[in-house]
Amino acid sequence: MIFDISISNANVRRLESKQTMGRKLPNLNSIRAFEAVARHLNITRASEELNVTQAAVSHQIKGLEAQMGVMLFRRHNKGLLLTKEGQAMVEPMTNAFDIIADATNLIFNSEIQILKVSMPSPFASGWLMPRMQKFYKEYPNIDIRIMVSSKEFDLLKAGDVDIDLRYGDGKWPHVASQKFLAEEIFPVCSPDLLGGELALKILDDLGQHVLLHDHEDIGWKEWLDDAGVKGIDYSRGPGFSHSNLTLQAAKLGHGIALGRMPLVSEALRRGDLVRPFEISLPTGMGYYVVNTNIASEKSKIRSFTNWLREEVRLFELVA
Repeated sequence: MIFDISISNANVRRLESKQTMGRKLPNLNSIRAFEAVARHLNITRASEELNVTQAAVSHQIKGLEAQMGVMLFRRHNKGLLLTKEGQAMVEPMTNAFDIIADATNLIFNSEIQILKVSMPSPFASGWLMPRMQKFYKEYPNIDIRIMVSSKEFDLLKAGDVDIDLRYGDGKWPHVASQKFLAEEIFPVCSPDLLGGELALKILDDLGQHVLLHDHEDIGWKEWLDDAGVKGIDYSRGPGFSHSNLTLQAAKLGHGIALGRMPLVSEALRRGDLVRPFEISLPTGMGYYVVNTNIASEKSKIRSFTNWLREEVRLFELVA
């Protein structure tokens, strides 16, 4: 395979211009002061965090506003509010300081950090574990402890884990949640079943096969309705309380299951399961990073969640 590594004259000129001019940055102390005040919306708490006087923080903010030519904060009865320009700056600034802090910790913090993560067992075995070797290599100073979550006991609320990878609709009180993977469902079966005696070429052929059921609310009825398939008794067939068991039954040729992407991605890649039909139904459910606002400030959590988002990006490129 031959790769084209040529660079156009225009790109060369842009690179030379950047090297000559350098980055146009405001005073870094002013940026630190702005970012701290923007997070706390309080000059006193920002000064305590930075270990400087309130007057020094105020001076840095005024200097930054003068350099930028805009107001970054406005006062009201209850304290400070960000202006439109301040709101545009705060998230990139906070992300930049987080990246710098995490990179520094990799060098200076040689102590092993323990990161405890809870997640559903099907997600751990079906999607995360095949990718964890890359995390170990990239973050050798973080030892991860994976704990299986359950609906009966909230490990995050109990303080037993640092972060929770949770399946659901994202509606959980008193926590911060961010969706990182959406769910869709479609039929999957053993490749031996696909090439067996009973035809499985059109949707109506599903009526000749055993349908396997898992414990989730959205299942065969919803998928068949969405696909426009009529006359199939979707209530018949073995049922399992755990989706891993459902997929195992499908791999063994017991029938046809509804594969839940991303959980079936590795089985499809290995050829243990195949998709007889391409029709997918988004369920509206998905996987979320769930933590507390305090916990999200820890560098080990940021390292894991940043790695997770990159893995999701790579996964979605080929899915």
